[in-house]
Amino acid sequence: MEINKKTEVRNLGTVSYKEAWDYQTELFEETVQQKLENRRRSDRGEAEVTTKNYLLFCEHPHVYTLGKSGKENHLLLNESGLKENHVEFFKINRGGDITYHGPGQIVVYPILDLDHFFTDIHKYMRYLEEAVILTLADYNIQAGRIEGLTGVWIDFEEGKTNPRKICAMGVKTSRWVTMHGLAFNVNTDLSYFGNIVPCGISDKAVTSLEQELGRQVPIEEVRVRLQNHIATLFEMEIIEPTK
Repeated sequence: MEINKKTEVRNLGTVSYKEAWDYQTELFEETVQQKLENRRRSDRGEAEVTTKNYLLFCEHPHVYTLGKSGKENHLLLNESGLKENHVEFFKINRGGDITYHGPGQIVVYPILDLDHFFTDIHKYMRYLEEAVILTLADYNIQAGRIEGLTGVWIDFEEGKTNPRKICAMGVKTSRWVTMHGLAFNVNTDLSYFGNIVPCGISDKAVTSLEQELGRQVPIEEVRVRLQNHIATLFEMEIIEPTK
């Protein structure tokens, strides 16, 4: 197979969770099907078609999503409570527990064929975390990982009394094709996390870049920094869509 590190960036702006889920599913299934077709082509001695890679960036209106391994009682609102708070709820096909998406949060959905990069899901997750860690370092914030937990944390070192999660992650893969991804709290209204047990973790707090800096940060500025760090770590050739 021809290695293709070209990755098209698509900035979707503010989009409903269902619309974004359907869109990434379409790209994901298209890539998986092309890989299956390539296997048949190879068996017949025909030329394979190179699969594509995408980075989708967006923000969502208020929504809670529950991963395959999550517990529904980690949502602390009933149906009427969801309506009162103008927030949607979806059970979805990524790993992980419950999380919140909303305005002021950068959501990244990489639809990548890892055969073009490396076939190692652990490394893939760590690279996504590292991109956020490097972005936070651009704002003089030290962040890192907590052993046994995914995502990115402030005051993450052993012995710290107030570890705070600033980025949640959950992915799905099939035939080394990825979907879902990460949610990075920039200027996020953190009160919405009070209606869930975030990622199933009840003894640690959630934070945002705004809360850590004491000021709002232009979200597009942060998005570009994050995109650049992802591209560098994965050695991507970024393709901006033509307007």
